[in-house]
Amino acid sequence: MTGIDSPFTSVTSTMLTYFFNEINGSSMPGDSNSGSDTLLYLTDDQLRAGIEAMCDAYRGFHADLDRLLREFGYGHAHHRALHFIARHPDMTVSQLLMFLGVTKQSLSRALRRLTADGLIRVQVGSTDRRTRHLRLTEAGRELEEHLSALQRKRMRTAYRAAGPEAVAGFRKVLEQIMDTHLRHQEPRPPEL
Repeated sequence: MTGIDSPFTSVTSTMLTYFFNEINGSSMPGDSNSGSDTLLYLTDDQLRAGIEAMCDAYRGFHADLDRLLREFGYGHAHHRALHFIARHPDMTVSQLLMFLGVTKQSLSRALRRLTADGLIRVQVGSTDRRTRHLRLTEAGRELEEHLSALQRKRMRTAYRAAGPEAVAGFRKVLEQIMDTHLRHQEPRPPEL
């Protein structure tokens, strides 16, 4: 289920209330603890509802993209590659592998297709000929910008509806869900 009348709405409200009270150092009504000693307690049903909401949000976040990607015969791997290459021009294939967490074989298929379609350019490293640096072509930038605009619109709408405290809390929750090695991760500058 999705939407405002979703059972997740009350669970989300409860989760965010607990979460923000924990962050702000205040306790929930009826809690004997206060401040950082306050434990966040959610039932398994509440956690399952949160998991379902994450799955629904993921599907919604990609719905607009999926329609456009299908027109080109692309999937999420192609989009994610375009996204990270756009954000980090001249990143190496190894750095992209680290960001995407996919196999070399899977990434190789996506990069080969994006290169053949004229969306990315692969350049051999000048100091280390074994490295391959990735950059979007003009056509790649245009497609990535269009895809990114769809996602930014959805994010902007959700953020505005949720408010600034929820946005900050959402980011903190996402960072805690991420694998530790992926938090605040930036690629090393490329060696050209």
